[in-house]
Amino acid sequence: MTPAGSSLPGTTRAATATTPRTHQEVFPALAEQVGHARRFLAGILAGYPAAHDAVLCLSELASNSVIHSASRQPGGTFTVRAAIDDGGSVRVEVEDQGGLWGPSSSENGQHGHGLHIVSQLACSWGITGDSATGRTVWFELECS
Repeated sequence: MTPAGSSLPGTTRAATATTPRTHQEVFPALAEQVGHARRFLAGILAGYPAAHDAVLCLSELASNSVIHSASRQPGGTFTVRAAIDDGGSVRVEVEDQGGLWGPSSSENGQHGHGLHIVSQLACSWGITGDSATGRTVWFELECS
């Protein structure tokens, strides 16, 4: 869909490629907003075969933003971007507000598997940005 490590806006495309349909929404970085982000993406991807996998990956990344990044501070947000091309491929990005990744509030071992889940379901994925300017974690799936 887009070159590895690039964001949705301003990416260069081959002459034969079509412009993807893009969607974006900003959510307060609260645990209950992860469900709203899932519903946002599910609505966009309704009818796509890999929609369930995309929603699961988004859930993991949005949860990481809410739990581990500076977005968890009062007033923090995370941004979800999704782009679907005419061939059915989808790219989803979750942008946080950077900061050092904080420890999980749970000691029961139920945390720490989100990026592994994304790596197993996505065709490709990566992280851009840094702790000072904010991070964007993205993944791509073939949804056709």
